Amino acid sequence: MAQLVRELMTADPEVLPRDAPVRQAAQRMRDRGIGDVLVVDDGRLCGVVTDRDIVVRALAERDDLSGTELREVCSEQLITASPNEEAGNAIARMREHAIRRVAVVDEGRPVGVFSIGDAAIERDPRSALSDISAAPANT
Repeated sequence: MAQLVRELMTADPEVLPRDAPVRQAAQRMRDRGIGDVLVVDDGRLCGVVTDRDIVVRALAERDDLSGTELREVCSEQLITASPNEEAGNAIARMREHAIRRVAVVDEGRPVGVFSIGDAAIERDPRSALSDISAAPANT
């Protein structure tokens, strides 16, 4: 039987509202050892901000980030997955769009994040990507 996204995803994603400061997202990423925060508007997914977004869209463009909100730097073109879909379908979309992770949503609300690392750990546990993904974060 094919595995479902919910069986492989990382549950309890880090979520912040659109008007949260970029610094707060960066602190959450640091504290949890993650590379992304899901952005919500009234509890519904509306974007994702990655560590790369913070560097390229915020830090590289502004001298002062103190007033910068997530809405200004997050990606709003979202590729998502359902917790009940086959993981292989989500992986195919990730490959098609050249992305490393997708938000997992149920009725518009974020419930997890599914990454290529999650897939590698389960599907090819002896691969280099699996080893890297399973290693503790560098802090």
